[in-house]
Amino acid sequence: MERKRLVISYNNVSAEVMEAIRKKYPLGYTNHVIKVKTQGEDFFYAITVDTETASYLVKVPVKIDTKGLNEDEALDELNDEKEAEENIADNDSAELEE
Repeated sequence: MERKRLVISYNNVSAEVMEAIRKKYPLGYTNHVIKVKTQGEDFFYAITVDTETASYLVKVPVKIDTKGLNEDEALDELNDEKEAEENIADNDSAELEE
């Protein structure tokens, strides 16, 4: 018999599924979260867990770190570092030629 394939929210899991999660991820599931794409540009994050009767995709909440630099600032900083490295290399080459 083939197992059912179900998608459920972490907030709605049964005691049986919660026990299966604890057994499969004894140290936590943080490093096992997958991104599941749906129609269009929508997506959700989930973990997988199996019981005797079903295979589950369990939707889990994910906290995204927003404390770092935004993308534009990070790109500007990277470009500045590359320019500084190129200037050092150019200065070294000029000194060798003299």
